[in-house]
Amino acid sequence: VQLQASGGGLVQAGGSLSLSCVASGHTLESYDMAWFRQAPGKERDFVAGIVWHGSNTYYAHSVEGRFTISRDNAKNTVYLQMNSLKPEDTAVYYCAARYSWSSEYAYWGQGTLVTVSS
Repeated sequence: VQLQASGGGLVQAGGSLSLSCVASGHTLESYDMAWFRQAPGKERDFVAGIVWHGSNTYYAHSVEGRFTISRDNAKNTVYLQMNSLKPEDTAVYYCAARYSWSSEYAYWGQGTLVTVSS
């Protein structure tokens, strides 16, 4: 499966952005999906995840209550709605996919840059 992330940009603190991740080459129904992010000089961190059927979602503590992950399997797309953005949310955001029976995210998108100004 190939993943294409988009929607990044520059936003002021307190603002909102919505990221999208479109899959091609295979239906998304086979995969759990997640968003990760990597800030300059830091390791890549988990942000949010959603299981293949969409009924369960998971969030990093730092974004819980502000970010919402969702998916539309019919459109082969996963979303990340980001509200109340903070400068510390600045990072390159990556979408990733794993088979529901696997613990490893084997497929990654190219990343989209989110910059939050103070």
